[in-house]
Amino acid sequence: MITLYHRPQTRSSRFIFLLEEIGAPYVVQIVSTRTRDGTGVVDPANPHPHGKVPAISDDGVVVFESAAITLYLTDKFPQNRIGPAVADPRRAEYLSWLAYYAGVFEPALISKFMKLEVPRVTAGWVAVEEVMPVILAILARGPFWLGENFSGLDVLFGTTFAQFAQSDMMPKSPVLDAYVKRIVSRPAFARAMAKDKG
Repeated sequence: MITLYHRPQTRSSRFIFLLEEIGAPYVVQIVSTRTRDGTGVVDPANPHPHGKVPAISDDGVVVFESAAITLYLTDKFPQNRIGPAVADPRRAEYLSWLAYYAGVFEPALISKFMKLEVPRVTAGWVAVEEVMPVILAILARGPFWLGENFSGLDVLFGTTFAQFAQSDMMPKSPVLDAYVKRIVSRPAFARAMAKDKG
């Protein structure tokens, strides 16, 4: 049984979506976290080393951080083919984009959100303005990140784009709009949003 340590309307919400997509048995345990304004407390029940979400426990085996959880779950529950298997030629692309999500995309997004200039010489990531043309080229191949097959990448990227779609953080793009619509129209997404508050 998977336990998802969750705070509603945060990055952990997308893991209800992923768990619904893969058909895994799971329970949601709502935990408290520190909030952006400095209020809130770390929940001692949360196994994440910094008291953040998401984190999961698989009968006591703890996994934290979005890319790691995505890989763990799509490997452990392969029946719905949400992640390419080790022998699949698309596996290398899947792993690369999972790492890109964590190491390039999220830092770029956070830098823009916080209005921080990306230190070009030393940073391992680039500005959102350099990230988005690469991503839009991927999405233009469509309909999903890996082409015809919905994957864990679509859970990570798609839910992030859905969150920021109406902000000035993202470029206006019919390709991006159509992609977000495909993600949020999935039945598993609707079920996840209904369960988001626990």
